[in-house]
This record gives sequence, C-alpha cells and structure tokens, in this order.
Amino acid sequence: MIWNKEAECMNRKDMEALQLQRLKEVVKRAYENVPFYRKRFDDIGLKPEHITTLKDIEKIPFTTKDDLRDNYPYGLFAVPMKKIVRIHASSGTTGKPIVVGYTKNDLENWSENVARVITAAGGNEDDIAQVVFGYGLFTGGLGVHYGTERIGASVIPISGGNTKRQIQIMKDFGTTHLACTPSYALFMAEEMENMGVDKKELRLKAGIFGADPWTENMRK
Repeated sequence: MIWNKEAECMNRKDMEALQLQRLKEVVKRAYENVPFYRKRFDDIGLKPEHITTLKDIEKIPFTTKDDLRDNYPYGLFAVPMKKIVRIHASSGTTGKPIVVGYTKNDLENWSENVARVITAAGGNEDDIAQVVFGYGLFTGGLGVHYGTERIGASVIPISGGNTKRQIQIMKDFGTTHLACTPSYALFMAEEMENMGVDKKELRLKAGIFGADPWTENMRK
C-alpha cells in the first residue's frame, strides 16, 4: 500500500507554501528552458521574479490547445531529449496530436500518485486489476499499470475493446479492480446483462474510472 501522509494530511498553510514554491519553480523552468514561454512572458513583461504570491498565477498567460499543436512535436519540452525516457501523445483526431515527454522522475511521480489513488480505492497486494485503458501512445494504460504494480497488486494489461472477452476474463481471472473510462464501464455492464452474466459471478469490488467527463447520474 502507498499512503503519503505528509502530502495527504498537509495543513492548508503548508500546502499553500508548497504550491507557491512549485509555482515559482515551474514558471522559472518554463521561462529559462522553453523559447515559446520566454517569448510569451516577455511580450507581456512578465518575469519569473514577478511571481511572489499564489494570486500571481492570474498574471500567467493561458496555454491553448492551438499552442500545443503549433509546437508539435517537442517544442514545449523543458529538458533535452536525452532526459526524455518515454513519449506519449493524444490520438490527433482533431488535428496534430498533443505530445508529452516524461523523464525518469516524472514516471516515478506518476507511479506514486496512481498508487495512492488505488490505495484510496481500497487496493492492495491481494488485488487483481484489469486495466482496460488503452496502452501505446495513449497515456492512460501504462500510468495505471505501473501504479498498480507499485502497490504489489496483479495486473491484467488487457487494454481496450472486445467487450465480451473483457467480461470473460474478468469472470475467469477473478478481477477485483477495473480501470477504464466510466462510459465503457457502463457499456460493459449492459453487455454483461446481454450475456446473462450475473454480477455475483464476479469478484469485482472497485472501479478506477477516469478520462471521461461524467455526471452524477452516470456515477450512480
């Protein structure tokens, strides 16, 4: 199990101090290492030292999706490529894909954060997690995968699609945690009914859902 007491039980004063420290650091890093941001900041007369309170986040210009596309593929990376150990990207269905590069430290932080989420959902080393998020260039599958391994649980890296097989695997392998989008989880539930699979046949006890906007009615 992963539980970061210092991070998760921090009082408001300490949290805001940490937020300000990290805000200053990220603005300085962007200004010094990404030409796009340096020009954007210079155009409005903003320097890293002008960030002195959390409210100063209002001074920072927005980054739009067009900005991400215009700097495709690596124009917004703040470290040299030799520091990048993994590259992910969006599907690019509405234009050029959005590219993300991860350092070793990024992956370590990512794994720990996901492990904490799974722990909060009751996950532990006795669980069997079926990861239905897409693998490959999509960023979701591997994130949940490594976070699950981090807590010592078993991972079924099945990825998306083939719903009947998903349900059969869930039943046969004794899946206890399901990780996917909430809309696909609802679709799987409907398909279970069509297949005549009773939920009592499953060991499923928790869902790790994300990557979709979802309403309270969908949650229920």
